[in-house]
Formats: sequence, C-alpha cells, structure tokens
Amino acid sequence: MNSITKEFPGVKALDQVSLTVKAGEIHAICGENGAGKSTLMKVLSGVYPFGSYEGDIVYQGAVVKFKDIRSSEAAGIVIIHQELALIPTLSITENIFLGNEPGRGGVIDWVSAKKTAIELLARVGLTDDPDVLIKDIGVGKQQLVEIAKAINKKVKLLILDEPTAALNEQESQHLLDLIRGLKGRGIASIMISHKLNEIESVADSITIIRDGKSVETLDVVADGVDEDRIIRGMVGRTLENRFPDRHPHIGEVFFEVKDWNVQHPISAERKVVKHANFTVRRGEVVGFAGLMGAGRTELAMSIFGHSYGKFLSGQAFKDGKEINLNSVTKAIDNGLAYVSEDRKALGLNLLDDIKRSVVSAKLSKISKADVVDGSAEYTIAEEYRKSLRIKTPTVDEGVNKLSGGNQQKVVLAKWMFTDPDLLILDEPTRGIDVGAKSEIYGIIRDLAAQGKGVIIISSELPELLGVSDRIYTIFEGQITSEIQAADADPETLMKSMTSAKKKVAAA
Repeated sequence: MNSITKEFPGVKALDQVSLTVKAGEIHAICGENGAGKSTLMKVLSGVYPFGSYEGDIVYQGAVVKFKDIRSSEAAGIVIIHQELALIPTLSITENIFLGNEPGRGGVIDWVSAKKTAIELLARVGLTDDPDVLIKDIGVGKQQLVEIAKAINKKVKLLILDEPTAALNEQESQHLLDLIRGLKGRGIASIMISHKLNEIESVADSITIIRDGKSVETLDVVADGVDEDRIIRGMVGRTLENRFPDRHPHIGEVFFEVKDWNVQHPISAERKVVKHANFTVRRGEVVGFAGLMGAGRTELAMSIFGHSYGKFLSGQAFKDGKEINLNSVTKAIDNGLAYVSEDRKALGLNLLDDIKRSVVSAKLSKISKADVVDGSAEYTIAEEYRKSLRIKTPTVDEGVNKLSGGNQQKVVLAKWMFTDPDLLILDEPTRGIDVGAKSEIYGIIRDLAAQGKGVIIISSELPELLGVSDRIYTIFEGQITSEIQAADADPETLMKSMTSAKKKVAAA
C-alpha cells in the first residue's frame, strides 16, 4: 500500500500511509485508537472502494482497484472484522458457504457443503457438528468458523481485526497457533491487536501507525522488539508505569450483596450466580476475576436492575439499608452505574450523536417539564469531550464514527454524568490501545479518590492486580476467594478461578 490517504468530512483518517507485507509472513499493525488501523484495512479489503481514497494498492506485483469486498475476496484477500460477520440463526455450514454455496442450476448441494464444512472445521481444530447454529457456540469457536470460511475462499492474505479481544487465554492461544499454521502453508496474515504480548510472540513484522500516519516498520527478531518498544512507537513516549500511582483512602463498607442467586434465562435447571456475597467500601476499587462464562458479567448485570437471567433471591444494601434493584431505573436512582462489556450492543445507540449519548442515562438532570435543554446537553457533552480527551471534531458527530476507545470514553461519560456512588466496569479496556487504557485507569483512580466505589471485571489479570485494592474470584457462578490485591499474584488468582475451594477471608 503506497501513500494511502483517506478523508472523511472534517477528518483526515489516513495521511500518506504505506505498508509492505511479504508473502507468508505475519504482519501486525499497532497504533492507538483512532490512529487509522481499521480504516487502512477497509481500504485494502474494498470496504472503502477504489476512488474513495488516494494512493495505490499493489498486490502480487500489479496495481489493484477493488470496487467492493467481493472483488478483494476473489483476489484472495479476506478480512475478519472485530464484529464477526456471522448470522446467529444459521448453521455453521450455512455461514461458511453464505454467498458462495456449492450447487448447479440454482440448487444448493448441501451434502457436498456439509462434507466440505467438516474438512474445513478439522483444519481449524473444530470438532463441532456443522449443523449446529452459530448462536449455540462460543465466540472463540465463531472466530474459527470465520477462518474456515476464509480458507474456503482460497485466502492468500488474511486480515484479522482484534481477533482475540473477546477470547479467553486458552482460546487466544489456539487462534494464534492456527495463524502460525496458516503461515506454514504460505498464507500471509495482517493482524490488528492491542494485546502487545501476543503481537510480540506471533508477528514477524510490525507497522506502527500514529495519528493517521505510518511511523515505522519493525522486524521483531532483528530489531529486538518488546512491548515497551512497541508502546514507544505507538504513543511517541514511554509509559513508565502503565497503572497510575494510587494512594487510596478507603472508608467504610457502603454497598453489600448477600446470598445473591440468579437462574439462567433459558435453562431453568442452571444457576449462573450461586449464593454470592461481597462488599464495596468507599474509595475502593474491587476487582472480579474469572474465566469467560464463570458468572462475572451475569452477577454484575443481575445487580444492575436484574438485567440478566431470572432473579431468584438475595439482598442488596447501601449504607446499611436494603435497596430495591429490580429495574435499571431503580438501580440508577440508587446510585449504581454499569459500563457493559459490549459497548456497541448494550452501551450505546449507534444511531445517536455524542451529545445525546452522554446525557441519555439521566435526562432529568437537564430537563424542565420533560423538555431537554439542548444548550445544557451540548455544554455537558463538550466538557466530557475535553476532560476525557475524546478524539472527535464535534460532539454532534455520530458515535458510530468513533474508534473503539473513543466509544468507550463516551460510555464512561454517560455513566459519570449520572454521578453514581458505585460504578461497575465490565471489561472497560477490551479492544483499546495502551494509551487509552492508561487514561481509563486514571479515571478509575480519580473516581475512587472522590470516595466512590468502583467494581472492575477484567479477563486481564495484570490489569486487575494493577488497579484493584481487593479482588474476588468467581468459578461456575460461585465466589471462591477474596484477597487483598497486594497479596495476590496471577498464579494465586488462577487457582481460585479454576476450582471452587473454600473462600479465603481478606486481610
């Protein structure tokens, strides 16, 4: 890709960006949110067609002018987006062959399709029945179906945008091993990821993009690249301490949950939260650790207005008095806020602009006689834009045009506007870069310093250890341990995350 420039109204997303990928290599692209990584890959894959950008794409020695995704796929370039392009209510086989069904005379040969699907699934390490619906398999397996789909399209260059963002450690490792296996077959991969340890372990080369410009390309082995070197290129400075210094002033217990039980929304015989008990003190950051599916999100959502599953029993107390949390409105009125792990589906209305999104959870604060004060709405949104450093030319911009990290900041602004006493953050840094992560850690620190309670759910143990004061672990819906973060390490947490041993009292 030579001198690629791509502009949107009011924004130059890419400015003379160049990228060279060798046959059969794994090439990583790193940069902060909003740097232009995904935009560059959308240019390469035909999402942004020829004529909508400046510069040339040279593929296998010839200039190519892709008019759409189909034309890039016909050339062997396949992109797997962070939001997977699978249809949940169709089977694995139907998804693999969607738009590319085998058959003759307009009649699909499903026998042949299923046979080929089994062969493709075996190549990516999946043993599931190809007739199973996509909605009935986990995100990790869905990623593998996407790759099987790409292999069926005779892929030569595979583009993966944040492929492990929603995966646990075991699923991530399997996916990285698969990418290495594709390399062994001569298939090149371009991988966008914010998990620098994964990039360091799997990539041959790394191109760093900053503010829409290509800064440098590094040879991982020859240049002795490590995480600190990547960070320096991404943010233009070193992040000596990725977790900001905290001097917590922890007060009394102000929020408590007792004997909380929740049933699965579909399987009546399955309890997803079992006899959960925990506390939060003022000025304290409380971490929740657990493998995917352990019940962390289910616990958080059920507390926030019974938003998940069927509530069976339990009590919640604030400042020693029992409170009613049986609706989201009551949860908000009682000073709770919840930043969901899926910001696009649950955190934002992607049809709204920034200013409307920021005030949406507490319109009563800027309304008189049920009429929203438009001036106040704009002023408040602008204050959050500046304080949270949301990268956008105007708060009139649609949230769907923002990068993932900036969308996350809008969600944070929305809930900070409600002035909560307890802020629950579910995977708050998933899929965002180290610079934006550092800013969000700073926000968490500042909220705790104001005497608020913060709960953080994270799949990244170093993150939990870096920002929490106290950590609970969850296994199969049960809280299995409670430990001061200063006394914890990844090994200790992992033991409690993988077995239901007797709970250890915190110091």
